[in-house]
Amino acid sequence: MKSFRAKVLPHLLLIAFSLIMIYPVIWWVGASLKSVAELSLPTIWPTELMWENYTKGWNYSNQHSFGRFFANTLLMELGNVVGGVLTAALVAYGFGRLNFKLRGMWFAILLLTMMLPTQVTIVPQYILFNSFGFTDSYVPLVLPHFFGGGAFFIFLLVQFIRGLPRDLDEAAKIDGASVYGIFFRIILPLIKPALVTVGIFTFIWSWDDFFGQLLYLSSVSKFTVGLGLRMFIDQFDVQWGQLLAMSLLSVMPSALIFMFAQKYFVEGIATTGLKG
Repeated sequence: MKSFRAKVLPHLLLIAFSLIMIYPVIWWVGASLKSVAELSLPTIWPTELMWENYTKGWNYSNQHSFGRFFANTLLMELGNVVGGVLTAALVAYGFGRLNFKLRGMWFAILLLTMMLPTQVTIVPQYILFNSFGFTDSYVPLVLPHFFGGGAFFIFLLVQFIRGLPRDLDEAAKIDGASVYGIFFRIILPLIKPALVTVGIFTFIWSWDDFFGQLLYLSSVSKFTVGLGLRMFIDQFDVQWGQLLAMSLLSVMPSALIFMFAQKYFVEGIATTGLKG
């Protein structure tokens, strides 16, 4: 009897906590299918499914649809993920494997940049990009990812690379591999879980970067999903049904990526925490 309780009780607790965690999502799905009158009622599921919330929200106007906003966001995310992963891996490889003067000092300075709040750097960044004429474009949102990808990602990859045996580098050098050959043929394949982790974080953080998108993008044709959602809110009315429907669709890409890459994500986080 005790063994039965020991096996069943933890599962029941996990199911209960899972239902508590998933309840807001269930309410969200139900609310996206409600009419405006039903939104104020304390019910989870609507009496009549309002699928037009999705069709009207997707076809926001004759000139702009959420398909365009999704395409803009995914195109921007492609540049962010590719640039962030590759450059963060290159910088981390330098700190983790190469010997150069003042390496410790530069790495310490890199870590100190993580302590700077975004509000400190956003003004000089905007002035810089505005002087180059890059405002109302995706350049300010994509270009920083091609310069290391961020101190946090570099630190994460450095810890992973330092845990790899250096004998692999020595064997590759004996076979005639160059520094870049070791990086592309030896290091990159071995740090794939950490790279997937960096890619997921980069995608989710830049997808949710509403403030940066609001700051640099002004043309509706270049709007991202986050800015498109803001169009359902004006000073006189809020189109709640369409807003909830499109906001539910907006979280699908991040949820799907995390779902399919969960194995590598968990492995990358776990092994990075153990190595170094």
